[in-house]
Amino acid sequence: MKNPYDDIINLTRPISTKHPAMSLHDRAAQFSPFAALTGFGAAIIETARLTDSRVELDEYIKADLNARLAILQDQMDQQPKVSITYFQRDSLKAGGAYITSSGCVKKIDEYERVLVMEDTTKIPIDDILEIEAELFSRFEHQE
Repeated sequence: MKNPYDDIINLTRPISTKHPAMSLHDRAAQFSPFAALTGFGAAIIETARLTDSRVELDEYIKADLNARLAILQDQMDQQPKVSITYFQRDSLKAGGAYITSSGCVKKIDEYERVLVMEDTTKIPIDDILEIEAELFSRFEHQE
């Protein structure tokens, strides 16, 4: 039986005189899969990431925080250890997270309304939820 391609089946592959031969690596790359939705997976993960909303403090809690800040300002030369829980806004989406930072307060900047910790963390006073320290228990018992 005669095959219709018998006349060309055993010929050598034509070699171009105009174009150089492509490397095997480059030829294989033509047929490799590609990511049509590059970055889509990261976008889904970012959308699914949960953020907290900021809690609005009532006047009593604000007054307590202001009293604790005043005590802290007066006792700063003794470098008391404190734990401050504050709201940190998310840079990518609405909301944020509550973070607790512990250490010594280096400075209270009333003009910028920030606390500067020894590790240079800047905490906005308006975002503080809670300030804890042994220092405050001494002052609360005196009242």
